[in-house]
Amino acid sequence: MLKEYTKLGKIESSLIEINEVSDIFFGEVVKVQTGESNYLGQVVKIIGNTGVIQVFGDTTGISGENSKVSFSAKPFELPLSEEILGRKFNGVGEPIDGLGQIYSLNNYNINGRPINPVSRVYPRNFIQTGISSIDCLTTLIRGQKLPIFSGAGMPHNKLAAQIVRQAKIIGDESQEFSIVFAAIGVKHDEALYFENEFRNSGVLGNVVMYINYADDPIMERVIVPKCALTAAEYLAFEKGKHVLVIMTDITSYGEALREISSMREEVPSRKGYPGYMYSDLASIYERAGMIEDSAGSLTLIPILTMPNDDITHPIPDLTGYITEGQITLSRELMQQDIYPNINILPSLSRLMKDGIGEGFTREDHQSIANQLFASYSKVQEVRDLAQIIGADDLSDSDKKYLEFGKEFENKFIKQDLYDNRSIFDTLNLAWDLIKILPKEDLDRIAPELKNKYLK
Repeated sequence: MLKEYTKLGKIESSLIEINEVSDIFFGEVVKVQTGESNYLGQVVKIIGNTGVIQVFGDTTGISGENSKVSFSAKPFELPLSEEILGRKFNGVGEPIDGLGQIYSLNNYNINGRPINPVSRVYPRNFIQTGISSIDCLTTLIRGQKLPIFSGAGMPHNKLAAQIVRQAKIIGDESQEFSIVFAAIGVKHDEALYFENEFRNSGVLGNVVMYINYADDPIMERVIVPKCALTAAEYLAFEKGKHVLVIMTDITSYGEALREISSMREEVPSRKGYPGYMYSDLASIYERAGMIEDSAGSLTLIPILTMPNDDITHPIPDLTGYITEGQITLSRELMQQDIYPNINILPSLSRLMKDGIGEGFTREDHQSIANQLFASYSKVQEVRDLAQIIGADDLSDSDKKYLEFGKEFENKFIKQDLYDNRSIFDTLNLAWDLIKILPKEDLDRIAPELKNKYLK
């Protein structure tokens, strides 16, 4: 029998306390009714016989005498079927596209089920994004979690939309990605940009959108990534689809965690964020991957804007520990009108080495990538030296590095928004660029590869 309570205790911001409760559980969904208004809520704390409920919405008008709270005895669940493809939902999984409810025999707990580590399949399949700086130097692997570290005003949304538009698995081009897009506290024009990009590229019918706008309740921001990942898990592990999940902006998620933690009067940690933020982020990121006996995969690309471009800020710092690398955007390259403005030196993909080379991309991939990294790193040293002594006084070798750096940024890193390069075009371009450098400095490449590709 479901319980109802008609007398509420303390009401503070979006938190409601109810005294003398029994047999409720953490995370249980509740309904709050006030006159003609109905709100969803969730049990977020239980102290003795007092339950604390977080309401998804504005609690203005709710009082202890005119409201009724009903406990559902269920966790937060979503009805899911393949009909979710092409649909748009709000942060708590309710349709906002006017196409009606999703009807399904099965409801799925948004908290997911932990994947048994023994059942995980090691990611190996190369995903071609058509973006040279990613495909060659920060390779995305199917089943990987690879965040984009950006900053305010940078074109991270354009980059994410381009990845969605161009991503494909080499050797299995018949398998299209299903896209799950989670917008966390975004402005209306940002969400509209992604929707238009999906429509214009012809993939909208294969996209599921979960959108929490900046003017929506803050509590929804901690729910929307879980709704999106639950839908992605369903499509990947039950329907056998390759799923690409794009989340923007994880910083908004972290800010929501901090605000909700403050409401609950929890002890703050670094810069006011809750001490459990690491495990909370891990509960999101670790839902990506592949599992045995399932043909599908879940690849996750979360976007986070670093406050003040500070990579040591708690959100990017903790994210870097959990995920398998990062794609870092550069404000300096953006100011030089270079798109995509990917700074390859602090960017990395920890799974790259296992998804490239002969049988995956090409035999020379690892060697040419190592040489590009080493050479571009030397370019930064030469540029610093040129600022001290002047470019005219540099050695002939150093001048070649300056030339290489300029060509590398303007021909390899810089691409048009709709330029979709194959991995072979990218690798061939890399070989053309390193011909600028002194041959004796190409020490990261085996002699047999030099003889084959340096012609």
